[in-house]
Amino acid sequence: MYRLGVLSDTHGRLSETRLAVRIFRERGVTKIIHCGDIGGIAVIQAFRGIETHFVFGNTDCEHDLLRLAASEEGHFVHGWFGSLEWENKKIGFLHGHHQHQFDLELNSGHWDLMCYGHTHTPLLQMHGETLLLNPGAFSRITVPQVAIVTIPELNVESVMIENKD
Repeated sequence: MYRLGVLSDTHGRLSETRLAVRIFRERGVTKIIHCGDIGGIAVIQAFRGIETHFVFGNTDCEHDLLRLAASEEGHFVHGWFGSLEWENKKIGFLHGHHQHQFDLELNSGHWDLMCYGHTHTPLLQMHGETLLLNPGAFSRITVPQVAIVTIPELNVESVMIENKD
């Protein structure tokens, strides 16, 4: 059994991001997917020590700087769409603001799990054979949250990030 952390739309909120990383560590997460709207280099650096895969969101600028920061930390930036295969599960991830690409990937039947962000609204539902997951966001939402996915079972736990600052 492995644990995958999924989050999105951190929008540079470093304090909440650090809390999320701490929760991921405490719960044995060994890989993380960030579904875009990263918000800056400091957010990327907060994931130090846990393999993290990023995609760009519609508010992410300075792609080259984000790629460099990720590379320096041993992380991966996949551009607008990313994919992993882990324990025979095919996982696709994107931000979700390119509707055409989102629809193509979701309807492809290729993914066991597809993760996205952008809407700031948590969602977990089956779409054919694909489990569709939006973990929520870190801004324009009452309580930030993340998701932890057990691999290969694809059991999902939603975790609230309560900032004590």
